[in-house]
Amino acid sequence: MFHRIRRRAAGPSEMQRRHYEAHVRLAGQVPPEVERIQTAQQPAEPTPLVDDFLPPELRVPSHDQLDGRMMPWAQPIVLDGKVVACAECGAYRGWLILSTRDQVWLRCRQGHQQHESRLDTAWFNRHSGPADATHATFEDCLRHLGH
Repeated sequence: MFHRIRRRAAGPSEMQRRHYEAHVRLAGQVPPEVERIQTAQQPAEPTPLVDDFLPPELRVPSHDQLDGRMMPWAQPIVLDGKVVACAECGAYRGWLILSTRDQVWLRCRQGHQQHESRLDTAWFNRHSGPADATHATFEDCLRHLGH
């Protein structure tokens, strides 16, 4: 019984053969309605180019146009299992984290700054949110962040 089934399935069935012949006959043909719609959709004149950039006052400067970026960091920073503390006053929370020239600096509330070599720009980018403002001077940014 299985031998007969295999023998019948050896070649294409009549329906498969008809389908293949119809496919060959119709290959490359386009219905006339499609051609009519395509010609009707051809623009009479080229579309003018429009400047889709934002106006200059709404553009955000790119990272290479900024001297640096900073963000507040209220909680303690733990690196290698140890809490980072200010080398001068011992503060361990309420930091400003500054990223400039591929370096990360920590600034405590007292204004002491220290370079943190265990943090890099990639860490800063992962943890910082979108910028809410840009400032012309470092002092303006400190005032904006409440330091």
